[in-house]
Amino acid sequence: MRKTLIGTLTAAALTVTAGATIADEHTIKVGTVAGPETEVMQVAVDIAEREYGLEVEVIEFTDYVTPNAALADGSLDANAYQHEPYMRSMVEDRGYDFAVAGYTFVYPIGAYSEKYDSIDALPEGAIIALPNDPSNEGRALILMHNEGLITLDDPENLEATPIDIVENPRDFDFREIEAAQLPRVLPDVDMAFINNTFAQPAGLSLDDALIKEGPESPYVNLIVVREGDENREAIKQLVESYQTEEVEAKADELFGPQAVPGWK
Repeated sequence: MRKTLIGTLTAAALTVTAGATIADEHTIKVGTVAGPETEVMQVAVDIAEREYGLEVEVIEFTDYVTPNAALADGSLDANAYQHEPYMRSMVEDRGYDFAVAGYTFVYPIGAYSEKYDSIDALPEGAIIALPNDPSNEGRALILMHNEGLITLDDPENLEATPIDIVENPRDFDFREIEAAQLPRVLPDVDMAFINNTFAQPAGLSLDDALIKEGPESPYVNLIVVREGDENREAIKQLVESYQTEEVEAKADELFGPQAVPGWK
């Protein structure tokens, strides 16, 4: 009787454990940066739930650093907000063990001004605000180099900073600002490079940018996971749900031509 009871309890425990494992395999947490990109992800979430029975929780962040820390410590199963140069710089700097599970969109960066309507109108010594994260700062400076406004010692260095400028003929004054704060400081500077993540919610259109990237930009955004998790079935299903016409249509509704599918 006692052996039978123990055996029954053990079997029940195994069944519960197995059930929990199955539930976990169908439940994932994805980090995004608050704003319209989260709305785009929500369409993918709805598809994943409808087509694959996944339970996907979207967790929003307001900065670029925390979603990677949360992914690294296991609080998230994936995040979707960063391009590969930024991810690589974070991996190198912090030793994260990350992998690319899939591609989302290219969101071109632009340089905006509330004071001037052309690059030529920028005065000598103009204050230029740059995003202070490693890759996006280099991204902005490379655009300025390509416009002939400055000269970088290595225009292919994706992590260039102002100290890598070898010629600054108009004596621009560069200020390094957290990306999320750039729309707020725009009235106080002469020009600011603002990622579309933060530009679009602030009512800024890439059509109005004094400098902007084209669709050939290498800065395609990613769905990032911990190394090895790119092979998880739930992650593959999330990526498949994202890379769909429904998601593309939502991005077009929110961003228009400012969101270019990176998986095509």
